[in-house]
Amino acid sequence: MLTPIQDSKIAIIGLGYVGLPLAAAFAEKFKTIGYDIDPKRVDELQKGHDRTLEVEDAYLQKVLAKTYLELEEKGKGLMITDAVGPISSANIYIVTVPTPTDKNNRPVLTPMLKASEAIGKVLKKGDVVIYESTVYPGVTEEECVPVLEKFSGLKFNEDFFAGYSPERINPGDKEHTVTKILKVTSGSTPEIAEYVDQLYKSIITAGTFKASCIKVAEAAKVIENSQRDINIAFVNELSKIFNLLDIDTQEVLAAAGTKWNFLPFKPGLVGGHCIGVDPYYLAQKAQEAGYHPEIILAGRRLNDSMGKYVATEVIKLMMRKDLKVLDSKVLILGFTFKEDCPDVRNTRVIDIYNELKSFDMDVCVYDPWADPAEVLHEYGVTVINGGTKPNLEDYSAIILAVAHQEFQSWPIQKSGNQVVFDVKSVLEKDNVDARL
Repeated sequence: MLTPIQDSKIAIIGLGYVGLPLAAAFAEKFKTIGYDIDPKRVDELQKGHDRTLEVEDAYLQKVLAKTYLELEEKGKGLMITDAVGPISSANIYIVTVPTPTDKNNRPVLTPMLKASEAIGKVLKKGDVVIYESTVYPGVTEEECVPVLEKFSGLKFNEDFFAGYSPERINPGDKEHTVTKILKVTSGSTPEIAEYVDQLYKSIITAGTFKASCIKVAEAAKVIENSQRDINIAFVNELSKIFNLLDIDTQEVLAAAGTKWNFLPFKPGLVGGHCIGVDPYYLAQKAQEAGYHPEIILAGRRLNDSMGKYVATEVIKLMMRKDLKVLDSKVLILGFTFKEDCPDVRNTRVIDIYNELKSFDMDVCVYDPWADPAEVLHEYGVTVINGGTKPNLEDYSAIILAVAHQEFQSWPIQKSGNQVVFDVKSVLEKDNVDARL
């Protein structure tokens, strides 16, 4: 028998960019337990600080319950833990773990399967497990549910149930927060679909959309970012073409944008945990079904080429100014995957960096938002993010890779002995040598 929604106790598995904001939102109304396997992450959250900056410290501290007893006494709130024991009391489990790709761009389901294993060990009759992680159609019921059955000894759709409600978090966006973005929901039976929908309706002020089944909800999520990826690939290709024709791409897009139904996409690097990854999940499933996706993978190849393209264009511009390339000093401004956000997951700025280094250039990276320890661990790159700002005159080339607000006020100006490349096209046109 299902627990009435108003009496639910919710366990959020994974407390990153997706899980923590969701957990905090549920904690306003429900007894919520946030679980993460990273002790360092758990420790900082227990102290009321979120290094991702998705949840403000004051808000986090407001909803925090320091002990299980306090959570029970309040009847709502958020308890943070890295122990499996406390989540065993939940009746709703929501999985918000990462779904990355490997070095060959193949989907890695290990975090979801491990989360399913942990839940399976404490799963009880009448419990509901909802997945939010981005996957290809079929993963919830064909990959995760068997793990739940195996470790729980329970039968799917008789003893326990499943749902899928794809995350729609936009890191760094303080306007479109989790409760203000319409939520797609689904369930493994019509009754569970309604149950899951009503659960999310209780916190999502923007409303919900109940999909006909879990696979439809999974497919809807994976094509959202695939569509954006393809559209950005198109304007990236236009940028390459117009560069050869000596036409300013931004001016072309501004002119074309005067038509009411022209889509306002802009060229640039495509990284992050969604747009640069999700298309590979759909491509994988398509290939398993015997279809080789052409447009999806073509878009991925083109977008993945943009970092190397930027670096090559910078080198060409330096040579035209008769500037030395070997051992020259280059400054890259920004390393995160998007502006005014500390998220460095799948950042494609690394492609610019690696290509410049292959020419034995002395590359310095400055980013006030990125965590130097995280960047060094994940990419082997030293990033400066504080202290004395770099002296712009010391560099033969400056690449504005990420449009952090701070950079837009810097006195960046092209000169005869310096190249300025604006990847994000936010600087004045006359102050740069080139832009996408």
